[in-house]
Amino acid sequence: MIEQEVKILSQDMKENEIKNNKKSLEEQAKKRIKTGLILNAFGEKNQIKVTQTELNAEFQKQFRMMPGQEKIVKEYYEKNPAAIESLRGSIYEEKIIEEIKKIAKVKKKEISMDEATKILKAENEKNFKENEKLSEPTDLKDHSHNHNKKPKTKKTLAPSSVKKTKSISRKKKIVKKVSKK
Repeated sequence: MIEQEVKILSQDMKENEIKNNKKSLEEQAKKRIKTGLILNAFGEKNQIKVTQTELNAEFQKQFRMMPGQEKIVKEYYEKNPAAIESLRGSIYEEKIIEEIKKIAKVKKKEISMDEATKILKAENEKNFKENEKLSEPTDLKDHSHNHNKKPKTKKTLAPSSVKKTKSISRKKKIVKKVSKK
């Protein structure tokens, strides 16, 4: 499963990029697989099913997105059962997420501007480091820039731009409301 997920994650990468980022790709693949298994277990526990009506509605949505090409879209799905299953999987995931949203309890927490700034800086640092790992040069022979120059400053969100933030990332809802103290 991990190898299949790594292939999906590395579709647009060159071989040397894949080799250099293998460990990171495997970690991402493991996270994605775990998330999928958890969502699937939740779906089974809550008896979430995708009906033919929902699938037909999604087909209609696809048809509307490609006016004049309905016949081609219909033939594509008729000839590719895997495409239908992929569509069914997308609907299933959406239904699971909607169910989680229904039962989730949102807690609002008042925090100071300093606390919000610290949270945002920490999140920005983490994201910067993750992105830096993925964008490291793959061929050191072509590595022609000078490391003696001052590093560019990292972009961070200014505290003044934080008023009401729903979420910093899709996974974590960290800051709900910021008070000015």
